[in-house]
Amino acid sequence: MTEFKHKRADFPEDFQFGVATSAYQIEGHGFGGAGRTHWDDFAATPGNVVRAEHGQRACDHYHMWEQDLDLIAAAGFDIYRFSASWARVLPDGRGAVNPQGLDYYDRLVDGMLDRGIKPALTLYHWELPSALADLGGWRNRDVADWFADYTDILCRRIGDRIWSAAPINEPWCVGWLSHFMGGHAPGLRDIRATARAMHHIGLAHGRATQVMRGLGMGNLGAVCNFEYALPLTDSAADRKAAQLYDGIYNRWFVGGMFKGDYPADVLEGLGPHMPEGWQDDMATICQPLDWLGLNYYTCKRIAAEPAAAWPHLSEHVGDLPKTQMGWEICPDGLSHFLQFVGDYAGTLPLYITENGMANPDSPDQPDHARIAYLNDHLDAAKAAMAKGANLKGYIIWSLLDNYEWSLGYEKRFGLVHVDFESLQRRPKASYQALQKALART
Repeated sequence: MTEFKHKRADFPEDFQFGVATSAYQIEGHGFGGAGRTHWDDFAATPGNVVRAEHGQRACDHYHMWEQDLDLIAAAGFDIYRFSASWARVLPDGRGAVNPQGLDYYDRLVDGMLDRGIKPALTLYHWELPSALADLGGWRNRDVADWFADYTDILCRRIGDRIWSAAPINEPWCVGWLSHFMGGHAPGLRDIRATARAMHHIGLAHGRATQVMRGLGMGNLGAVCNFEYALPLTDSAADRKAAQLYDGIYNRWFVGGMFKGDYPADVLEGLGPHMPEGWQDDMATICQPLDWLGLNYYTCKRIAAEPAAAWPHLSEHVGDLPKTQMGWEICPDGLSHFLQFVGDYAGTLPLYITENGMANPDSPDQPDHARIAYLNDHLDAAKAAMAKGANLKGYIIWSLLDNYEWSLGYEKRFGLVHVDFESLQRRPKASYQALQKALART
């Protein structure tokens, strides 16, 4: 398939389309006075990242941002969901400000507005300054205040021109994947560190939201990632394990942010390791929000493992077609979550803030698989809207092939192909199909 089955006119008039990136994955962290991050440290440790690849140059968006914004505008996207790097603004995470960093984000936001693109800011997409990691990073309760100070400094500069803002991208990745599974920086496998990080992430979200409200900013939300948890078999044990996985991945953060409490089944495991007095923070975590963003890619098959340590489960992959990441393509999960989050967010506007697929693309081979993936997930989104989901927008990951964290540069999510030697950008067939579908007639 070379065309999108969906057109802009098929959606409500106020429905918006966008594309997303993140700072560390595209900017090039070796430029412009940016400080060292725990991702630089993680990538410099043997065995953590494919071919020891790092983000020092990435896509060089730091210097090529005008070209990249032109690509966004030419495709007809309404929204650009971008992130700022904490260490680019504050090289040590606190203290001295890097004027080059603030100037860069100032130019970037003005560039979006000049092109008629709505700037959707994410304050943190995983690049914690190394100096703060030295102090315990997300394990240290003070991180919430450090993050609030960073929020204040950045948003005093650009907050008056931001269309929407969210504090932290994909809290599950920041907390669980990075502190329990060890897959992302700081690469820990420690349940005590995990419990503290999972809580302090929510606290930082709440503090940053308070700061932005105090600066007069509006349209503030949260962006959580969701993964469809399916029991490997129909046994009672596997169903219970899948429910616990759902609690860790899907219910923990929205529970804190919208209900001011955490799932009881997850607290059975994390409760003994939580920081003292954590309950007193829930009012701060549960700040009023204006929207909720859902990042969705795949499902997971869960089996009970009674002999293993808590959470007594194992993860498996089923028989559905898969992306380059090895992730099953499961649009039904997106429909599920667009209904599921209503139990937390009520009637708040919802946005699909990330959805897309990695595919081993070459510039000369049309990426039909990506077009099909996006078509299928837009089908799922429309089905959920027909059932009452208050979905207001769909944002694709990602504009560019980029640095895919521990998987280096080989997994290509972009609508635009990037040659990582020459840095040449070449729009793929999916970009061209979207350009046609989003055209205003």
